[in-house]
Amino acid sequence: MEPRLKTHYKEKVIPELMKTIGYKNPHQVPRLIKVVLNAGIGKDNKDAKLIESVQKEMAMITGQKPIITRTRKSIAGFNLRKGDICGIMVTLRGNRMYEFLDRMITVALPRVRDFNGLPASSTDNRGGYTIGIKEQVIFPEIDYNLIYKTKGMNVCLVTTAKTKKETVTFLRKLGLPIREE
Repeated sequence: MEPRLKTHYKEKVIPELMKTIGYKNPHQVPRLIKVVLNAGIGKDNKDAKLIESVQKEMAMITGQKPIITRTRKSIAGFNLRKGDICGIMVTLRGNRMYEFLDRMITVALPRVRDFNGLPASSTDNRGGYTIGIKEQVIFPEIDYNLIYKTKGMNVCLVTTAKTKKETVTFLRKLGLPIREE
């Protein structure tokens, strides 16, 4: 079965963007390529229990096993040696990406305290949009009583949009609550 957000994209977003922005071909309309979730470990890179809990929680949130990222070179100022654990990440594509984004828009973001929309300035010039999440507790899959330590994460949405304005317009039509600036 096709995810709800993917159906919405095909039936509503593509025709609306073709009309408002003036695309001649449906293949010109921006689309989502992937969603990347990244949780930095930081100073706790020696804490095996924390790494395991973050990995387990990210797997529950995304439905996919995350990978451990390691440093490429040593940095003395940060007490990092080459090969140390520095983060945990998941790359979502296809139906899993749409399912995750739908849950994030409809369930997780409304649970953020004092939430008044996402900033439009979180986009780059190449069609990327990054959302910083302070606590993993906003996702309903996480049981608050079983958390070892609260950790934040970045959610990067990679699109085929060419400009900042195009990216923001596309993500608003998709349903992301991006505020006007």
